[in-house]
Amino acid sequence: MSDPASDKERLDQLRQEIERHNQLYYQAAQPEIPDHVYDGLMQELIALETAHPEWGTADSPSRKLGEQPLAGFETVTHAVPMMSLANTYNKDELVAFDARVRKGIPDTPFRYVLEPKIDGVAVTVRYEQGTLVLAATRGDGRQGDDITRNLRTLDSLPKQLTGAPAPKVLEVRGEVFMPKAGFVTLNQRREELGLSVFANPRNAAAGSLKQLDARVVAERPLEVLFYAAGALDGVLFETHEQMLEAFKSWGLPTHSHYWVGETIDEVLLALDELEQQRHEFPYELDGGVIKVNERAVYETLGYTAKSPRWAVAYKYAPERAETRLRSITIQVGRTGILTPVAELEPVTVAGSTISRATLHNEDEIRRKDIRVGDRVWVEKAGEVIPAVVGVNKEARTGDEQPFAMPDQCPECGHAVTRREGEVALRCENLHCPAQLKQWLRHFASRGAMDIEGLGDVLVDQLVARELVRQPADVYRLTLDDLAGLDRMGGKSAQNVLNSIAASKSRDLWRIIFALGIRHVGARSAQALEARFASIDELVTADQETLEAIDDIGPVVAGSILAFFADARNRSVVDALRAAGVNLTRRADAAPAEGPLSGQTLVLTGALQHMTRDEATARIRALGGQVTSSVSKKTDYVVAGEKAGSKYDKAVKLGVPIIDEAALEELLRAHE
Repeated sequence: MSDPASDKERLDQLRQEIERHNQLYYQAAQPEIPDHVYDGLMQELIALETAHPEWGTADSPSRKLGEQPLAGFETVTHAVPMMSLANTYNKDELVAFDARVRKGIPDTPFRYVLEPKIDGVAVTVRYEQGTLVLAATRGDGRQGDDITRNLRTLDSLPKQLTGAPAPKVLEVRGEVFMPKAGFVTLNQRREELGLSVFANPRNAAAGSLKQLDARVVAERPLEVLFYAAGALDGVLFETHEQMLEAFKSWGLPTHSHYWVGETIDEVLLALDELEQQRHEFPYELDGGVIKVNERAVYETLGYTAKSPRWAVAYKYAPERAETRLRSITIQVGRTGILTPVAELEPVTVAGSTISRATLHNEDEIRRKDIRVGDRVWVEKAGEVIPAVVGVNKEARTGDEQPFAMPDQCPECGHAVTRREGEVALRCENLHCPAQLKQWLRHFASRGAMDIEGLGDVLVDQLVARELVRQPADVYRLTLDDLAGLDRMGGKSAQNVLNSIAASKSRDLWRIIFALGIRHVGARSAQALEARFASIDELVTADQETLEAIDDIGPVVAGSILAFFADARNRSVVDALRAAGVNLTRRADAAPAEGPLSGQTLVLTGALQHMTRDEATARIRALGGQVTSSVSKKTDYVVAGEKAGSKYDKAVKLGVPIIDEAALEELLRAHE
């Protein structure tokens, strides 16, 4: 028999521990433990509370959804409570779930629907007469945060329902998530900037929705899928399947596939099929959701304090493996960021052999107490990036060694620094070989100077042989320099030289982007080109002038000023000038004088009869300017299909909105 005193002590301990993990998961979006470990703690708590009902409390985490409204957002009371689903990792429990359902509605025929379970953030979106009027988080189930402005930035979320006639009120519920590819790109960008990275796509999505500035959300690759309904007026769904098809008819994004089964055995087979397909989905999928299809029986089956009794979530076992951490090495990126990398005994995870995994930064190593020699658990974050997610501390022998980040760059010996507000250490030596390699790859990339043939292998050799010490040296390479390198014949060498020569006359915005100025992407570089006729004008620009440019805010402006304030960076520009690289705006890129001179247009949504580039070129040929952000100075917003947050901002600011047909009429009238 168990000891009541120790049971009570363990129960109190579990409640405190679960509340702490709720704070980390819901509020900070920085969980310390994987879902299956958290679920195990919760199940242990529920078992103790069931065995000792006298210790039950209304505020136990077993009865709460866990998330409280955030400061800075308006609080929304849900017309229909938003509940969570009970979940299990055990198929026997699904059989037991089926037995409870059949007992609850005896002699009533029904079917099940199985849907993929997205690991995202639960939201509700309200449409009135087909128009989006409100979006909110689940919160504590009764109240959530008003995130309407943030969700309006999602291109996949229709602002106006289409197709079939819309009901008077339609509340749809689903998940906001970050696709795996977008998650990888976002983390890579954050690492380059010295910022902390997200542990997985779910945390990235949650952290994004907590942003008070909708412009930040707009830059995140978020999407949404819907699979449930809240308040309804003017529509009645007989089955869950009918509801999903109705969502599609209104233009709402839903799952690409779901299964319908008569028995729990059919559902179990479908779960196995879904598991085989899980890596084919563009988003992270951690299981399946089983629901009774016939909605008429929902009230009969009823609800627990947290969950409906007519649905359950089945979670797949996490795809992780345990292996030994042999050592920790340091990679130096393009911006000088030092990233620790775990060198592992090879292990298979999700069908791939993993021997290296990111450790992100020193803070992550300390938080997880990772030591060289540890037995560690490895997962694929977002099913893409191998990452060390934890340590098997019970396997420690005492020989494991704590790790400390170096105080000097391992590539060049230059002292490393940590900038204010950053978690990463950085090598500030622009001539660091590792940093130079990354810089050259960026400089030669298709989006920058587009130097074909100047890839990883060639860059490594050029830096190793000290033929290139900065980007300008690329333009001094000779046929003899290249022909003597590995895997570089005479013809290949000449092709590279031809591409290098062609890059000298690229647009001004490309060289601005190629310089690698922090926070300056291709779009910002194009905005700078539109304002400044030469690199010299940009170098001498002040903060006020820079901030007055559309797409250039205080952070980007400050980064540009800091870059050109460094004499080493100015010398790079001078060397490029001496090498014959174009540093002025080409005549055909300058705003033309014409009937649209002085007018600014913004394009948003998908155009059907011309590309964005074609529309931009035609507008600029008539003297107009095209920017990517809407302000009071904008003359027209051209709204294509699925217009997003720019459309909403134009409405708010009273900026004229025209469609593609009106744009075509405007252009033809002046061409």
